Amino acid sequence: MNILVSIRFYEELNDFLPLKRRKQEFSLSVMGCPSVKHLVESLGVPHTAVDLILVNGRSVPFTYTLQDGDLISVYPAFEAFDISMVSKLREKPLRTLKFILDIHLGKLSKYLRLLGFDSLYGNDYKDREIVNLSLADNRIILTRDRGLLKIKEVVRGYWVRNTNPQRQLKEILKRFDLKTLITPFSICMMCNGKIERIDKKNIRERIDQTIFSRFDEFFFCKDCGKIYWKGSHYKSMIKFIDKSIT
Repeated sequence: MNILVSIRFYEELNDFLPLKRRKQEFSLSVMGCPSVKHLVESLGVPHTAVDLILVNGRSVPFTYTLQDGDLISVYPAFEAFDISMVSKLREKPLRTLKFILDIHLGKLSKYLRLLGFDSLYGNDYKDREIVNLSLADNRIILTRDRGLLKIKEVVRGYWVRNTNPQRQLKEILKRFDLKTLITPFSICMMCNGKIERIDKKNIRERIDQTIFSRFDEFFFCKDCGKIYWKGSHYKSMIKFIDKSIT
């Protein structure tokens, strides 16, 4: 038994569709009565990219069973907005912006840390490990692998479109509306630990004495112990940050 449904995807969800189906309503003949989640993912759109599905104007969960004649509207994840009063896909929206990145996004992870965003990364992370860490700590998965976002247990993830790391950073800042949340130099670029100020006298034996005598302000990572100061690299990093947020 086949049923006929109509469906339309909105905004960046169209990136997952072939050109002929983008930004328009189209009809499908569907065998049986599958769930709306099954239909959405069969069309190439990961469920993690979706935050609101309307069927005949009513919000439904992923488990909704399709009926003949249904009109389906599928909307992307709204990280910057609270739609908990409307969406039936989750008990509550994910409001804590912490990330975990796949093997393809190492440089992006450092850029996000530079701007103060908690961003886990390991070049040896397997897909299952990424999913488990994401669930354990409410982290948004950032990936270049669409297949990773189709894993059933994934709650929130985003497929990064750009391949250039600087453009990726701009993409993430815009997509998650992060510009007002930037706190530069608050997270260690090497290990993702918290950076705090440290009294100069406590690090005399740990750094070059020329640097010790030239600078008064020092900072250190609570996790890996790396020491930071505002040397010649500091101005170039400030320029990079300014360029990224404009």
